[in-house]
Amino acid sequence: MQNKQGKQESYMGLADKYLPYYTVEERNKWQGDWELIEGVPYALASPSVEHQRIVRNLIVELDKEIKKCGIKCEVIPDIDYYISEDTVVRTDVIVICGNIREKVATTPQIIFEVVSPSSVKMDEHIKYKLYEREGVEYYCLIYPFEDRKHVKIYHLENNRYNKVFETIEESFEFNLNGCKLRVEFSKIL
Repeated sequence: MQNKQGKQESYMGLADKYLPYYTVEERNKWQGDWELIEGVPYALASPSVEHQRIVRNLIVELDKEIKKCGIKCEVIPDIDYYISEDTVVRTDVIVICGNIREKVATTPQIIFEVVSPSSVKMDEHIKYKLYEREGVEYYCLIYPFEDRKHVKIYHLENNRYNKVFETIEESFEFNLNGCKLRVEFSKIL
């Protein structure tokens, strides 16, 4: 691009140049529900009734499987996952092992996100890359769309996600610390 004097200029987009930057500490003082990814705020929409049903069904199934195994892991819905001083996300459901007290600041073993039309970009791209980078072993996307209900599961192998499952017709077995957690997705959706 040339300026009025005919000199070549390099412009980054104004939005990029002046993008706001916030910390988790600042975000925690805001009204409403917000995620913060590398300092950039994203407003959270209220979940639908269908979304909440799926979350409830998933919790019941996972809790039952964890109790069968007898491992020290928890299933936690709708919780903030604190990644750094400028990144915190609200997960739909996590499975996390170990002692968790006040907040989730260690990497969960499994994260489930129920995808809505308004969250597709966030869930399929931004959170996908974020969870991959943070070392979340399994990332599961649940699509409750009437025209195509399905589930995608990614497993972390060599620091990269590989899709290992895509359907609702079958069950999937998560291998968690030697424990097999079988989830029958037709019961969830």
